[in-house]
Amino acid sequence: MSDPKKECQCTPHQIQKYLSKISGPLLGRIDLHLEVPALPSHDLMANARAETSQAIKEHILKARALQKGRFAGSGAAANGYMSHRQIKEFCAMDNEGKELLKKAIDELGLSARTYDKILKVARTIADPAGSEQVQTEHLAEAIQYRSLDKNGWG
Repeated sequence: MSDPKKECQCTPHQIQKYLSKISGPLLGRIDLHLEVPALPSHDLMANARAETSQAIKEHILKARALQKGRFAGSGAAANGYMSHRQIKEFCAMDNEGKELLKKAIDELGLSARTYDKILKVARTIADPAGSEQVQTEHLAEAIQYRSLDKNGWG
């Protein structure tokens, strides 16, 4: 947790004390961990064209319809509700993806719950992209959404 423009004045002990307010098991139940740095004024004021809300809504509706069809009659409403068996079925990875996830587990000390969450998020990233299989880039993005795990909280 840092700001590139302001150096943290906290001691390592103060940082650890603050982070300990959220237990590892509780944090493991949160799907996405993101650091959102402050944007520089020139980025905030730029006239860059962003995807419209309507276009984003269409992507989401398409992905939700895909998930609804995938889980019809199974009791799961969306990727976030997949059972471990469904994760194995719908989050198949190639060898490169397996190696990436193995490395993340070993280096970050991730729990079984976090492993499942990464796969569910990767499947959710793959759906709007129209990908049948969870690809390495989907796994890499899902792993990046676990920023607090990088600090030993998985």
